[in-house]
Amino acid sequence: MSGNYGKFSGNPKTEWLTHPTNPDRDMKLLEDFWYIDPDGRKWSAPAGSIINGASIPRPLWTIVGSPYTDDYRNASVVHDIACDEKNIKRKEADKMFYHACLAGGCNEDQAEQLYLGVRIGAWASKLGDLFSFSREDMLFRSPGEQTNEEKQILGKFRDVANQVKGKKRKLAFNELEKLVDKALAK
Repeated sequence: MSGNYGKFSGNPKTEWLTHPTNPDRDMKLLEDFWYIDPDGRKWSAPAGSIINGASIPRPLWTIVGSPYTDDYRNASVVHDIACDEKNIKRKEADKMFYHACLAGGCNEDQAEQLYLGVRIGAWASKLGDLFSFSREDMLFRSPGEQTNEEKQILGKFRDVANQVKGKKRKLAFNELEKLVDKALAK
């Protein structure tokens, strides 16, 4: 893929929020922020919006990345807001996230992995609250011990990633989307 990936309005200005009972992952946007995708569609994240980073299930953080790391942070801001909009389909938001990752500086392989991560995150949200594992839950388990949900998520990710990797050439986005749709329908 080459060419225009779209552009961001700049760097998002944010403030970390503190919660007395929940993990401190939320931030509030202090200024309007936006991304214009390759088709010219503007994805807005207005000042005052609450964001919490990329929608990647915790079991994939060591493979794909955690919510606030690397060149996809800006993409995660507009993706968070888009996923909360009632008039935007999740698949549209995930497609935008893929392109915004590229606009933010991710290479194509990383953008594919991140796209797989958020698509599997949407699929996995039907399995339960996968973001609720506490540090204690993760730290005080035996090495290699995983919940059934974590095993399902990792298995699905590896299955889809191996299908993408097994292709002889780089997939166009619509081919990638169809492959992921098919794998998640199983």
